[in-house]
Amino acid sequence: MKRRSLLQAAGAAAFVGAASPLAFAQGNLQKFKFNLGWKIEASGAGFLLAHQRGYYKDAGLDVAIDTGNGSASAISLVAGGAYDVASADLSTMIEFNTANPSAKLAAVAIQYDLNPNAVMVRKDGPIKKPTDLAGKTILGQPFNASRKLFPVFAKAQGFDTGGVKWENVAPDIGDTRFVKGDFDAAAYFFFTGLLNLKARGMGPEQLTVFRFSDFGMQSYGNGLVASPRTMQESPDAMKAFVKATTRGWIEAIADPKAGAAAIKAREPLANEAIELERLQLIVDGTMKTAETRANGWGAATPARLQATIDETVAAFGLKSSLAVADIWTERFLPTATERKLKG
Repeated sequence: MKRRSLLQAAGAAAFVGAASPLAFAQGNLQKFKFNLGWKIEASGAGFLLAHQRGYYKDAGLDVAIDTGNGSASAISLVAGGAYDVASADLSTMIEFNTANPSAKLAAVAIQYDLNPNAVMVRKDGPIKKPTDLAGKTILGQPFNASRKLFPVFAKAQGFDTGGVKWENVAPDIGDTRFVKGDFDAAAYFFFTGLLNLKARGMGPEQLTVFRFSDFGMQSYGNGLVASPRTMQESPDAMKAFVKATTRGWIEAIADPKAGAAAIKAREPLANEAIELERLQLIVDGTMKTAETRANGWGAATPARLQATIDETVAAFGLKSSLAVADIWTERFLPTATERKLKG
């Protein structure tokens, strides 16, 4: 009887271990810190949905999801050890790794397959094509990724950026001034700009949007930027986080209403209708792409990763010898079947 009990106990332990390397008892979950890179809005829907539905907990993780103040700040926090992972712009990560060779940050999944950076102009104004932006005044702060990557966009269109004047005005004030006509153009993530300006009375039908990805840019947008320490010391936790996040985003893509509801549940002051509209823009404009349908959410190709490095180096004037392996690893991605979009 004693031998049978021992065998049964051993079998049960083996089953638990096979089910999940992080299958801890309730109240003994592994703590994991994630930074959204921005405030609670549609760009965080997949993470919040995964949290709301218990996917992180099911994976053995106690995930804390915090807001951020942009990619540069989020990346610095990951590099400093305050967070295990952050959602951040890959170009900003490449710039950081070039300036800090010992940081060795890497993306472990791609969030935006198509880069969301853009410049917007009034449809009834004098700017009808990208080359008309030469010598114009554009709203965009120094930390603004669309401003920083503007030289790549301009080079692809064949015009000189030397005459462009940038206006460094706080986003909320800048949006209002753009609507009043103080600036010729404004640089944004397209899904941020469209809704910010709509809230100030300028609807999408009044705007022309020059999305960089429509005009030659091949770079990926945001990815999950991971701490090398966590990747090395807690690989199972990292893999569990990426898998649960992938599930959350796949479900948010399939059911944006559920994603918007998860945002509202986390932030009661959020306008659920606006965040649903923003999420739909994100899904249709950055995630439901031919490459994502072929390779699944989170995946990347060597050619696009190399283009991301090359375009960043050119835009920021970097002296960098980074290779694809220095900025990316796929070892934490779930299987192709688990990454596949629904429908």
